[in-house]
Parts: sequence; C-alpha cells; structure tokens
Amino acid sequence: MNDKTILHHVTELVEEEHRLRADTQAPDQNAARLRHIGEQLDQCWDLLRQRRAKREFGENPEDAKVRDPKTVEGYIG
Repeated sequence: MNDKTILHHVTELVEEEHRLRADTQAPDQNAARLRHIGEQLDQCWDLLRQRRAKREFGENPEDAKVRDPKTVEGYIG
C-alpha cells in the first residue's frame, strides 16, 4: 500500500463520515459506524506518519504496519 492509496482511503472514509453525520434520521444507528470510521482514520494517519518517518530516515516505508486501534487511540499527545 502506498501513500496515494492510503490518502484515497482517507478520502472515502471522510466522505462516508460526512454522509452519516448528515443523516439526521438514524443518528443512533450510525454511531457505531462513526466510531469505527474514526478508528480507521486514526490508523490511516498513523500509517502515513510511520511511512514518512521511515522515508525521512532512509528506511523502507513499506515496512510500516497498521497498528491496532487500541494502540493508535491510546496515544497521549
């Protein structure tokens, strides 16, 4: 998976998130999916950061791996 593919997936997730948030008819039904989309977005951004860091330090960006949601969601900034 390359950066362009990851960014395309981010775009798709954001578009779906916007559609779900605009759906005022079923906010409770959309809540779980919205949480999952949020986790997936965090994972995508984390993967992009890993890839960019590896590239910056002369490592292979293809060695970056998707981390589990608990790891990504547990970051303290």
